[in-house]
Amino acid sequence: MIDEKYEIDKLDREIILELQEDARRQFKIIAGKLKVSEGTIKNRVERLIKQGILKLEARVNPFALERRISAIVGVNLKERDHEEKIKEIEKIPWVTSVWNATGRFDLFFEVMVDSLESLNDVLFKEDLKEIGGISYTETFVVLSSNTKFFKICKSEKKSSNCK
Repeated sequence: MIDEKYEIDKLDREIILELQEDARRQFKIIAGKLKVSEGTIKNRVERLIKQGILKLEARVNPFALERRISAIVGVNLKERDHEEKIKEIEKIPWVTSVWNATGRFDLFFEVMVDSLESLNDVLFKEDLKEIGGISYTETFVVLSSNTKFFKICKSEKKSSNCK
């Protein structure tokens, strides 16, 4: 969980920038570049991960894979139960992220599926329909991106969760 009192300092920021460039970069190399010990880098990275500030994971470019459709869905809720709905939406196997928002929609979520039929299932036939308490959604199919990377599911089967 994120500790709201934790502020990243200059060294934390430099470490994050190094890892954003190459998440597999050895701590020894980062330490040499930043002129600190390898142990300092290791401890800082572990603390940033524990604080929920940093997450190191493999993601894929959905546009580099065949038959991948990514979409962003705006959601309006009937009640002010954002946290409950976020937890329910996070359980949908194809959902890669969910967040609260201001503006026209209460929530947004990203989804990556293998077909328009699967997207239709998520939106209208199965997943969101089972959640309830949603008054309106609007779906934006992502046509291209040079910067957006997603998690992929362990299995092509819908029952597998991408988390």
